[in-house]
Amino acid sequence: MVCTPNRAQTYSLSDSQEEIRQTAETFCRERIKPLAYQIDLSNCFPHDLFRELGQQGYLGMSCPSEFGGSGLDLVTICLVLEEVSKVSGSVGSSLNAHIGLATTLIAEHGSSLQKQRYLPSLASGESIGAFGLTEPSGGSDAGHPLTHAVQTQSGWSISGSKAFITNGTVADIFVITARTDSGVSAFIVERGSPRFEQGPADHKMGMRGSDTCTLYFQNTPVGHDALIGSEGSGFRAFAQTLDRGRIQVAALCVGLAQAAFELACSYASERIQFGKSIASFQGISLQIAEMAAAIDSARLMTLNCARMYDNHLGIKLQSALAKYHAAEMAIKCTSATVEILGGYGYLTDFPAERYMRDAKMYQIGEGTSQIQRLIAAREILGNAIVKIGV
Repeated sequence: MVCTPNRAQTYSLSDSQEEIRQTAETFCRERIKPLAYQIDLSNCFPHDLFRELGQQGYLGMSCPSEFGGSGLDLVTICLVLEEVSKVSGSVGSSLNAHIGLATTLIAEHGSSLQKQRYLPSLASGESIGAFGLTEPSGGSDAGHPLTHAVQTQSGWSISGSKAFITNGTVADIFVITARTDSGVSAFIVERGSPRFEQGPADHKMGMRGSDTCTLYFQNTPVGHDALIGSEGSGFRAFAQTLDRGRIQVAALCVGLAQAAFELACSYASERIQFGKSIASFQGISLQIAEMAAAIDSARLMTLNCARMYDNHLGIKLQSALAKYHAAEMAIKCTSATVEILGGYGYLTDFPAERYMRDAKMYQIGEGTSQIQRLIAAREILGNAIVKIGV
């Protein structure tokens, strides 16, 4: 039996936050967990499950209530994302890309008409959202995209490509960056737009079933109303969205690590060697204690950062540190679980190896661990001392 804290007391959650977390925990255990193995094995996006997530309100968590969402605070969203990721890393990744990137950017930076046009369908699950920043040439240098947009009489013409885009094969609404005369701008592109192609799904080590692909734009025409905010304001909008997004990714990492931890505890308590459970050996028990400390510290950092965001405080340093720490922690904990399970940890019959494969993505996706450390160092030491991209 795994000893779990009273989260409401330990993490100072409100009654509403704890109630939503418990509801999400039950839904994830009953509806997502039984499908997790097959989603990974088939590497197919679970369309039916996402429709159900929309019906249950989870796809509208970051959407204001006037547009059909629930407008939850970030602490509550992180609690839900942790529960989803705990049962399926791939479902958590796709859910986060939908609510934390595409929906949030339109909700926080879109015009009234854009919100009215896109948010209701995103909140209900009628439409799936994707966020296009990374390009085949790289993703860390987000301020200098090669994709470009040229103004025309009827709107804009976009040319270029975006790579590793989560939900890329299944999305209906894409929020992307492109270079314009005034700098980096953000645009909304709809599925089926002329000369816009969604490439085939990438074959990945982990996060299987959370489709990523390359997007291709060949003089793709979009209207004037596709521009989010003013021309040249896209980088700032994306940067703010990514600051928040790092907190949500940290919550996903905590969920994966928690799942691995509980599996390790259960297996170590039941596995008998030399006449006693392997949990009684210090080599195992100390690993489990270290995992518990690492997970709790990452969860505390994540929830504290989310509270800062909810209270309109600056989070650039804290979100970079939370994402970095949680990603590295998840790798260590999932790897330790594979080790504790021994040969069984290496088999696909057990979820330990899936947890480890999924966790590896978060050292890379939504800002590598190296970039997170550079951001943190720059915030601590100053831009003049720590320069990124120089």
